[in-house]
Amino acid sequence: MRERTIDERVDILERRVGDLEVLPARLDALELQIVQLRTEMRAEFSAVRQEMGALNASMRAGDESTRQEIRAVDESLRQEIQKFDGSLRQEIRAVDDSLRQEIQKFDTSLRQEIRAVDESLRQEIRASDASLRVEIRAANDETQRYMRVLHEEVMSRIKTIREG
Repeated sequence: MRERTIDERVDILERRVGDLEVLPARLDALELQIVQLRTEMRAEFSAVRQEMGALNASMRAGDESTRQEIRAVDESLRQEIQKFDGSLRQEIRAVDDSLRQEIQKFDTSLRQEIRAVDESLRQEIRASDASLRVEIRAANDETQRYMRVLHEEVMSRIKTIREG
């Protein structure tokens, strides 16, 4: 299998980072749902409070049996709210755990890929460094050869001039 080029690796990383960019939108959607739920619950609680106020007035005016009925309805509402609240909390925890696991998996795979790319780049640099050293040594040897030839030629000319 051929090694990927740096451009291909960068493209892969950009795609993966693009995938990560989707997560904030999903979290924003979840946050919006929670805010909507909170708003609905406040309205429901407000309605319950209003009903309770009306029921309290009729209780004061009414007989004991009415009061007992009201208490039963009140308890029933409380239990339903507690059930709803408990199930909502569980659902939020489940979504939160799921998102955390997805992020951890993606983070782990991204870290592994970055390490692989890092190691590959290090190897490429080492290979380039070694071949560059060989080229520099060859050029240095060639320069020294030319310098010896020039030195010998200069010495020969000096000798020729002295002999004259």
